[in-house]
Amino acid sequence: MKIFLDTANLEEIKKWADRGVIDGVTTNPTLLSKEKGDYKDLLIKICEVVKGDVSIEVVEKDPEMVFKQALEISRISSNVVVKIPFSEKYLKVISSLVKEGVRINATLIFSLLQALLMAKLNVLYISPFLGRWDDIDVDGLKLLEQLVVLKTKYNFQSKILAASIRNLMHWHYATLLGVDVITLPPRLLDQVMSHPLTTQGIEKFEIDWEKSQKKLV
Repeated sequence: MKIFLDTANLEEIKKWADRGVIDGVTTNPTLLSKEKGDYKDLLIKICEVVKGDVSIEVVEKDPEMVFKQALEISRISSNVVVKIPFSEKYLKVISSLVKEGVRINATLIFSLLQALLMAKLNVLYISPFLGRWDDIDVDGLKLLEQLVVLKTKYNFQSKILAASIRNLMHWHYATLLGVDVITLPPRLLDQVMSHPLTTQGIEKFEIDWEKSQKKLV
């Protein structure tokens, strides 16, 4: 499983890229809006820091303008993947962009059949949103499980990118289900690094070793 970081914060990206545990980054208009400075310059820097794929979402609405903006975004760097939300009006746009060689992340996927249509267009990533289902008291992991079955059954090439991850249990079960990629907010990486039993174990080892008053090497 590849792990992407779901943020546009350059310092967070540098931190986790330096630790070697992230394979890419996903951004969206909301995440970008939280950052200061010129957005294009920021995105260029992110693409330089991250060696893997960096998803950047279109913000235009008219299909013709979405097509043009997607092409411009794709030229920012060779590791850019263009995010386009699922919508009937963008089907032809996505199909044309894929034929042009633009790598697409189809985002805001909320059903198995939406995912199937995107797979037929041969997008690179299909991004089902787990947390937003949970927000309305529906188990988002059920959709993820269905998508893994769908991909296995029909052997489509698009990768399943689990998005809208709210907690460690989402991450835990997405891993067991066998998705291709998961994108995580930085706080979840911080959280998994701070397990109380790991901390207790380290403290006990240190106390016991000090008691021995010996050298290891």
